[in-house]
Amino acid sequence: MLPKQFRLKNKAAFAATYRIKNSFHKGGITLFAGKKKKEELPTRAGFVVSKKTHKRSVKRNRLKRLMRESYRLLLKSGELGNSQQYLSLIFVGGENALGKPMKEVQNIIKQLLGRL
Repeated sequence: MLPKQFRLKNKAAFAATYRIKNSFHKGGITLFAGKKKKEELPTRAGFVVSKKTHKRSVKRNRLKRLMRESYRLLLKSGELGNSQQYLSLIFVGGENALGKPMKEVQNIIKQLLGRL
């Protein structure tokens, strides 16, 4: 599980990150990046899969778990690159990412973070 200090939970924080409009898309997953950091704070990450993506919550939650675990493993290994310069990151899962295995989701997230 992603430690509490790295989770994006606040509705206002999600809205502020979306407002920046700094986004990248690959393989059914979209990454929104917030403002750049001015002080030393941890980068917070949020994971979203809309009900429009799939009507079954089991499928939506599985994609969220895969994205969260991929990010956690990259955080643990220190392969996040320039993404640690931002205050917040939001990963939005789409229809194309629903049936993908863990390795593929992890590769997509790694490539998205490399684009920042």
